[in-house]
Amino acid sequence: MTPLKKILIEEISTNGPMLLADYMARALGSPEHGYYMQRRPFGKNGDDGGDFITAPEVSQMFGELIGAWLADLWHRMGQPQDFCLVELGPGRGTLMGDILRAANVLPDFLKAVQVHFVETSPALRAAQKQAVSHATWHKDVSTLPAMPTLLVANEFFDALPVQQYRKQGNDWLPVMVTADGDNLMLTDGDATAKPFSDALATCIPDTINDGEIVESAAAVESVMQQLAQHIAAHGGAA
Repeated sequence: MTPLKKILIEEISTNGPMLLADYMARALGSPEHGYYMQRRPFGKNGDDGGDFITAPEVSQMFGELIGAWLADLWHRMGQPQDFCLVELGPGRGTLMGDILRAANVLPDFLKAVQVHFVETSPALRAAQKQAVSHATWHKDVSTLPAMPTLLVANEFFDALPVQQYRKQGNDWLPVMVTADGDNLMLTDGDATAKPFSDALATCIPDTINDGEIVESAAAVESVMQQLAQHIAAHGGAA
């Protein structure tokens, strides 16, 4: 049994089943044992212990094309002399490295840019520092500087926790994680009449059948709302 599994089973035994989203958040981001916190999951063919690769690791062309797009946006914004280039969940820093290399043809762009990474993992921060040593790091988007902002996020939002709800009559049952001895398993929680936001509710068809599941990502909605407000206030694009 892993240390994190032991902690989760003990917590569930004391407090009862936990929401699936809370379980995912703990499994991914627990400071001592979370998947992203103490290792580098990215890597080709198991390099550096990696489990998977994303587009920037396949070809530098991906990052260079995004770099060209960002340079065009900067021009259309009036070439601000100071602006913030933000990447959410930068992995090993490969994408940003390729973006900045593509921007070498625009010295004024490189003079104006301030690179900011939003990253919670100490292990990944160390890897990112090797790729882009002059970046500034943030734990979340709330501390981004108040200036024009260009933002990129590759496979960031799909890695955030989600909560599932199972339809039962007029109610929605939140999917929970419970424990049976040394085993963790899914179960249904108490009925909830309106568990998700109005925006998501409008996307759910009236024809959904009992037993079918809808996913809600409150963490995604929160981050996107903060980013939208930031760009609306200070200018930029994502």
